[in-house]
Amino acid sequence: MNDREVADYLLANPEFFAEHAELLASVRLANPHGKAAVSLQERQMDMLREKNKHLERRLAELLRYGHENDSIASKFGRWTTRVMAERDPGALPRVIATGLRDVFDVPQAALRVWEVAEPYSQADFTRHVGEEVRIFANSLATPYCGANTGFEAAQWLTPAVTAVSGDAVPSGDGVTAGGTESIALIALRDPEASNDASSFGLLVMGSPDPRRFHDGMATDFLTQIGALASAALSRLLPR
Repeated sequence: MNDREVADYLLANPEFFAEHAELLASVRLANPHGKAAVSLQERQMDMLREKNKHLERRLAELLRYGHENDSIASKFGRWTTRVMAERDPGALPRVIATGLRDVFDVPQAALRVWEVAEPYSQADFTRHVGEEVRIFANSLATPYCGANTGFEAAQWLTPAVTAVSGDAVPSGDGVTAGGTESIALIALRDPEASNDASSFGLLVMGSPDPRRFHDGMATDFLTQIGALASAALSRLLPR
């Protein structure tokens, strides 16, 4: 009999070791943790212990993810309340960006919108945005997360302040976001328009931590943030 046939026989006849219990102690197997041989029973116990350790690690990981999601959901609720409570449409960009910084502990946050209604056309949050930024925003079907490779939108960020209406902004529009290693970019679209509608703005978050926004992270909450920010900021658009 070859190895496969022996294995098939034992699988088909699980009572074999019950009828020949003495074999469990007499069969000696190589110990993966040392040179001494161990019995079949000891090897099975080792395998079960390793399996239990793996399951325990997996359970701990799932619990950690659950706690993290609960924490993010709680923060999302607090941030949403701030945004919904703001009655002045012109103050919404500041409330959205500073809320992300304060509630979610995001080091840097800013946004720009374009093609807004006339009363808001001279606001800081409508300052010039390059055509490449608009094209990039239109191409974003989902939030972008990853390294800051020199995005123009990263220039809206500063380490100490948020570059939106109501906040202090250093002179000049080309302020470099010193220390912005990772970045998240979320297109803003009118929720009343079609799904493939052009964007009317871009929300950007940055961090000096290169792993804060990485290309492998889930973007479910970022998508929700973008949807709510879009709905709120659509009040700035001409109707």
